[in-house]
Amino acid sequence: MASQDRSLLFALPGSKRPSTARKYHISRLYDVLQLCIQKNDYVRARKAWAILVRCKEVDWKAMWKTGVILLGDAQTPDPEGTSKRLEYLSTLMVRNPDMRESVLEEFILCLILEGHYRKALEELELYLPSSPYEDSPTLHIYAGLISLYLAQPTSDSRTSWDHAALRGAKQYLERAKTLNSEDVVASAWLDKIPGLTQYSGRSGSHSEDEIEEDASVDTDSRSKRVRT
Repeated sequence: MASQDRSLLFALPGSKRPSTARKYHISRLYDVLQLCIQKNDYVRARKAWAILVRCKEVDWKAMWKTGVILLGDAQTPDPEGTSKRLEYLSTLMVRNPDMRESVLEEFILCLILEGHYRKALEELELYLPSSPYEDSPTLHIYAGLISLYLAQPTSDSRTSWDHAALRGAKQYLERAKTLNSEDVVASAWLDKIPGLTQYSGRSGSHSEDEIEEDASVDTDSRSKRVRT
């Protein structure tokens, strides 16, 4: 069995060194799954996954991110695949409370990658006021960057920065920096926001001082929208 162990390419999550022929074959099937994913052979990968999740030795919850990958080909995204991934992640959050924070991060990232920025921000606004999400630097970074994106001037309907969105972005990024003082993303964008407000101020918009004055108001209004 020792020589067989050396032939395994990937470690099956949550498993020890295979001690029986059955466990060895399961580990080999996991190798097949990972190799197929790397080769973008999703048809065979899904077949391997379908067998693995039926094995009592496999902790499929430890492999939930693999499930996200297999629900849609990242190389050729399609609306149906996106819908399945979002439904899968939503179900995981409901049925596995201990996984909610990490699954929510993936859920938000999926929305962002599909261009559903406002929907992603709405989800974050529901979850962030409550525990344990309020202590996640990653979720606050997502919220801050999405708010910055939505605050941008648009050629068709808005010619200056949306200062309400900028205020929200500033608060989210400040919270992220408080949670993780070494977060370079939060620090970099917090340094840039004053320049954005000054630029907008020359176009007749609010100043950074006004953004500071309204910060507590925005915080109070968002804290009332708690996910139950």
